[in-house]
Amino acid sequence: MKTLTLYQIDAFTAELFQGNPAAVCVLDSWLEEETMQQIAMENNLAETAFVVKRDKDYHIRWFTPELEVDLCGHATLASAWVLFHEYGHPSDIVHFHSDRSGSLRVRKEGTGELTLDFPIDPLEEVSPIKEINIALGREPQKIFKGKTDYMLIYSSEQEIREIEPNFFLLDKVDARGVIVTAPGEKVDFVSRFFAPKCGIPEDPVTGSAHTTLTPYWAKTFGKTDLTAKQLSQRGGDLRCQLRGDRVLISGRAVPYLKGEITL
Repeated sequence: MKTLTLYQIDAFTAELFQGNPAAVCVLDSWLEEETMQQIAMENNLAETAFVVKRDKDYHIRWFTPELEVDLCGHATLASAWVLFHEYGHPSDIVHFHSDRSGSLRVRKEGTGELTLDFPIDPLEEVSPIKEINIALGREPQKIFKGKTDYMLIYSSEQEIREIEPNFFLLDKVDARGVIVTAPGEKVDFVSRFFAPKCGIPEDPVTGSAHTTLTPYWAKTFGKTDLTAKQLSQRGGDLRCQLRGDRVLISGRAVPYLKGEITL
């Protein structure tokens, strides 16, 4: 019998029961991939992150209840919180390495925020996609394709709030997820993120989606420092900065639980 410590952290929020919950397991060595997938399925959260120390940095992998993904922002933020607060990481920067997404960094700020340093997601404008428009019930102004997601541009925050997706139809779209976004009323831009193909009908707060959102809105508004809000039921607040081919995404995190997994 083997026990693993599991942490559950609410990311991109300063308040418990808001933001996006992520599970984090810090391991001595990798488990079998099937075991990690089963743990993620059992946790039934948008993501479970597994972290293994390597010299002075860490390898990281992310699993939804249904599959392993290339990049996850909120679970990386949660993992850094665990390393800073539970494992006494000695510096203000945690270096992560992902075989799927390369070098990732998280900085602990004096304000209490954590800042992700992620590569931007290159965008290509594409023609309207009838299936997505039908699934969302309204046609966007523009549609873009990133590495794994579609991003749809609308004119107002109210439009984003009113979208009621047909998740059965969205599940048939050949992409990790669909981002919908518009200028915000009290922040620079707002968004929602739908990923039924990953077992996540609507993600509460999606850090990785902001590697797609930030370059677009930075160019649109002509500025590199932006405020953002994800309009899910739980909601989440982010600060985003475009720095060349990198995006800095800042937010807070609060712990919910610490427990043990018995294998």
